[in-house]
Amino acid sequence: MNNTELITNFYQSFANGDAEVMVACYHDNIQFQDPAFGALKGEDAKNMWRMLISRSKSNIHITFNNVKANEHTGSANWRAEYTFSATGRKVINIVSAEFEFKDDKIIKHTDSFNIYKWSKQALGMKGYLLGWTSFMQHKIQQQSNSLLKKYTAAKTVGS
Repeated sequence: MNNTELITNFYQSFANGDAEVMVACYHDNIQFQDPAFGALKGEDAKNMWRMLISRSKSNIHITFNNVKANEHTGSANWRAEYTFSATGRKVINIVSAEFEFKDDKIIKHTDSFNIYKWSKQALGMKGYLLGWTSFMQHKIQQQSNSLLKKYTAAKTVGS
């Protein structure tokens, strides 16, 4: 599988709600970063996708396009439509992704999106008033990572 197919497989699996195929595209030493979680490595990055799919309860619609890759790097654009569970508000998040590859896997994945636009949709008035501040952006990362730690702990106990 070439790197364009690897990225396509990753997002098609996301669209199909198959976290295990998604994380199989990742190198064991994966480094992931986005505005909602900050920097994640290894199993934390993999568990983030497992958690997001699990929490979505199939109530997420993923589309992607502009998949490009060469031997070392790649990129794609993707769009997620879902209901943010904490508030019940509808979110449409448009994301640009950058990738690096090693050993036929994704070793680095960086997602970029407008956290202020996301916070206005997900959090309503609080996001509109404070979503642009570093305080609120840090709070979003803290809450996201707290959910991830709880998910990982529950997954470990259930194993």
